[in-house]
Amino acid sequence: MPTKKADAVWKGDLKTGNGTMKLESGSYEGKFSFATRFEDKSGSNPEELIGAAHAGCFSMAFSNELDKAGFTPNSVETHAEVTIDGGAGAITTIKLTAKGNVPNIDEDKFQEIAEAAKNGCPVSKALAGVDIQLDATLTN
Repeated sequence: MPTKKADAVWKGDLKTGNGTMKLESGSYEGKFSFATRFEDKSGSNPEELIGAAHAGCFSMAFSNELDKAGFTPNSVETHAEVTIDGGAGAITTIKLTAKGNVPNIDEDKFQEIAEAAKNGCPVSKALAGVDIQLDATLTN
């Protein structure tokens, strides 16, 4: 099994310090701070990267589950919103909003497969302590 890697460096105290995060692949490197994480200031943060990972993982898992059930998706698009409670120091909710263009599938089957993909996605499994919500829309 492959092992993926990322690095982060933090300098200074929590409120006035700053840091950088980068992916081993070189596809992302960015700065982050207390303000970009907890005060909605411009810049990256760990939750944003978790959201991207979860959206990507779910899209792949959903496409795979659809294919295994005999439905070939034209596309699956997923948006993730990650909510962190700074006071509690915890990610509390991740809301996945997905749109699937899937020919020849009915709404009930689409929703059943979407829910299975949400539960089976490796990132969902890793984040099992978080309330993961799904809003899936069939777009044909």
